[in-house]
Amino acid sequence: MAVLDNLQVDVTVVLGRCRMPLHMLLRMGRGAVIELEASETDMVEILANDHPIARGQIVVTGNRISVEVTELIRKAEAQREPGLSIGDGAMPLFEPAHEPL
Repeated sequence: MAVLDNLQVDVTVVLGRCRMPLHMLLRMGRGAVIELEASETDMVEILANDHPIARGQIVVTGNRISVEVTELIRKAEAQREPGLSIGDGAMPLFEPAHEPL
């Protein structure tokens, strides 16, 4: 268990996303507001080291904001089964080893 004491994980909660041209982003100053296509009642995505691990809801209690985890996201089958391909006509993820001639 001592190995896990130094383990660092960046946890991110994503409430909404917004697309905007770079020139608009560069013109924004301190205190600028970026409008999201979401509200505080929408589900949030929880990421660990930029990988989705769960979904949840925002909970506001007094002046505290927290996230209640409502669903865990299972690891994709493609990441667990070597040789699996993604999409029609896609190349296999892992090429089988060829015997030397």
